[in-house]
Parts: sequence; C-alpha cells; structure tokens
Amino acid sequence: MIMQRKGERDEVPDDVEAVLDALYTAAPSDFVARREQLAASARSAGRAEDARLIHAARRPTLAAWASNLLLRSEPEESRRFLELGQALRAAYQDLDTDAVKELSERRRQIVSALSRQAAQLARAAGHQLSNAAEQEVQSTLQAVLTDESAATRWGTGRLESALKPPSSLPDALPMASDTRRKRPGSTHAPASSRTAVKDESAGRRRRQQELARARDAAEVAVRHLRELQPARTDADALLQRARDRHGKARERVSIAEEELKQARERLQRAEQDRQDAETQDAAAADAVAAAELAAHEAEQEVQRLGSSNA
Repeated sequence: MIMQRKGERDEVPDDVEAVLDALYTAAPSDFVARREQLAASARSAGRAEDARLIHAARRPTLAAWASNLLLRSEPEESRRFLELGQALRAAYQDLDTDAVKELSERRRQIVSALSRQAAQLARAAGHQLSNAAEQEVQSTLQAVLTDESAATRWGTGRLESALKPPSSLPDALPMASDTRRKRPGSTHAPASSRTAVKDESAGRRRRQQELARARDAAEVAVRHLRELQPARTDADALLQRARDRHGKARERVSIAEEELKQARERLQRAEQDRQDAETQDAAAADAVAAAELAAHEAEQEVQRLGSSNA
C-alpha cells in the first residue's frame, strides 16, 4: 500500500463510476477513510457533483463487500452466473416437479461453490468471513438466481448489504400438469379449444427449450467451477504457506526487536558507566594535580629552609 504524506491527496480519475466501482471493493474497514479522501480530492479539483456522489456512497457490510469482490474478481464466472439466473428464472415457469428438483439441486451446488470462492477471496484480502457472513453471501447468490431485481443490483458491484431471495422460491411452483387438465364435455373440441391446445403445445415446447437452456447453463457453470477447484486449492495452499512464512518472519522480527531493545539498554548503561568513569577520572586527575602542586611547594619550602640554615 502506498503511504501518502500528510496533506497529500489522490488524483481522482475523471470517470466517477470507475471510482465508485473501485471503492466498493475496498475493505470495509478502509471504506470511510478512502471515501472521504476521494471526495475531498474531487472537491479540490472543482468537481462538486462527483464529490457529492462519492460522499453519498455507504459502507458495505462484510458479506456485501465479499459479494462485490466476487463479482469484480471473477468477471467471467459472474457473467455465467447471471446468465444462469436468467435461464433458470425462465425455465422455472410452469415446470413439472422433477425438473424443478433437478434445477434446484444444481442451483444449490453452484451457490455453495461460489460462496466458498467469495470466502476465499475475502481471506486473501485479509478478512475472515464469519459463519453468519458466509450465510449472507449464500443468501445474496440465491437471490441473484431467483430474483431479477436482485441480479441487477448485484451486477452493479456496489451492494451495501446482503440480498434476500424471495420468500417463495421456485422450488414450490405448481406442477405444470395442474394447468393442463382435460375439460369434461364433448370429445369434439370447438375451434377455440383447438386453438388453446395449439397455444398450450407451443408454450410447452417453449418451456422445454428454456429448460434445456437452463440445464446447459447449469452444466457449464458446474463444470467450470470443478475445473477451477484444483487451481483454487493450490492457491489456498500457497496462501497458507505464505502466511506461515509471514508468521515466522514476524516472529524473527519480534525476537530481533527485543534483542535490539536489550542491546540499546546495555548501550545506555555502558554510556552512563563511561560518563561516570570520565567524571571519576577527571576528579582523580584534579587530585593528582593538587598533590603534585603541594609536593612541589613542599620541596621548595625545604630548599628555602636549607638555604637559610647554611
């Protein structure tokens, strides 16, 4: 991280949308400080409206941040996921129970895999998701698959809080056969009935096509996630080894800092001893000089007395 000198401000890019996109992938703990810094820079550049938009941004929860991070860090997987949601929502309309069960199972697999990936991205960024936060990420991904408005919100990459799926999930949709019961009466259906049968047949074919597309999209998404899993496992292992090395390095730094502290204390004591010794040496030198002077004066007095007696 580049440290700024006091009073120094960032140059804010002209594209405020790009600024907001980057802001919402910043760690929640840094969000407010970063937001205010960017807003102040925009104001200083004379961009009052951009400053207002930046200042209006609200800090995301940890789960929302991890969901934003997933979208920005894995654009290809996120695109596939959004396309899968479109196919699923279309195919869930008027399907039979077996088809709903099949698609629901695949949906759960993909949501589980992507929520784990979001947690891994958060850990790599230095933030461990709690169990509650991981559940909120899963809830958000479920909402993206089952609700078009939720998919649109997640697609912006600027979630402020976790999303919730509809209270009635597609798993509980009525069976298509319930809407296609035979009507009692004449075995010779009128023209209007024959038209209705044709329309129903066309609708059935359309729904089957949508189901096929949803199955294909789900299969591609599951396969893609499985292909990426070994790489993620290796990345997790590398991350753990890096953390171990970092921990050992911090431990060595702590030991070195403690040894340096002790050495400085010893140096301080030695410096005090040196000053005391110099003081004593000066006092001793003064005493020797005084003694030499007294001896010289005594010698002169002896010589004077001897001369007078002679």
